Amino acid sequence: MSDESASAELPLEARDLAMSYTGGDGSTIEVLRGVTLALARGEAVAVTGASGAGKSTLLHLLGALDRPTSGAVFVGGRDVSRLEEDDLAAVRNRQIGFVFQFHHLLREFTAIENVMMPALLAGHSFDEARKRARGLLGEVGLERREAHKPRQLSGGEQQRVAVARALVNEPLVLLADEPSGNLDTQTSERLHDLLFGLRTQRLLSLVVVTHNADLAGRADRMLRLQDGRLQPATRV
Repeated sequence: MSDESASAELPLEARDLAMSYTGGDGSTIEVLRGVTLALARGEAVAVTGASGAGKSTLLHLLGALDRPTSGAVFVGGRDVSRLEEDDLAAVRNRQIGFVFQFHHLLREFTAIENVMMPALLAGHSFDEARKRARGLLGEVGLERREAHKPRQLSGGEQQRVAVARALVNEPLVLLADEPSGNLDTQTSERLHDLLFGLRTQRLLSLVVVTHNADLAGRADRMLRLQDGRLQPATRV
């Protein structure tokens, strides 16, 4: 099987990713070097590591939010590292779902309007976007909160709206950056249950960056980012 055929079967693949920046003194700062990762359909991978190790940088590269210094990222077999900005934006909107530590909901819109937004941007009709959003809010247990604005929702409810929004375009991959980092223990556990329940129901591929041992331990694989490279992590 060729490399291209193998990549086409994978929702997400990173090959030999490197990322470096120029420091204020003109020196080169290497954040990532030679990072390779292949994610199968329905697989969950947790990435751990010390603060400042480059975990969020890696997630931004995997999600096509940034371009690597070298190497390539494939989404559904397509090398997104080479796409023009308009095509890249379409990939981010339709094939990749994002959940961040802070929900980034639009304050002036209701829960259902927030969830609808990516579907509308992807070209779905208003009725289709609303149907999808309503179904997802039901899946995350917020069917009675769809008319509420973010300020009227708890932190856990806001994050569940963010999860629904991330899934409204039925992405190949869900990327989560410290999704429970701003929540209390009980609320975090409910969010973890939700994420992995949805992953199982939808056969969703998931990459989660986290310091939370419980969340990391639920993944099929645990990897640690250290000295710019990914390596297997020991389960606690």
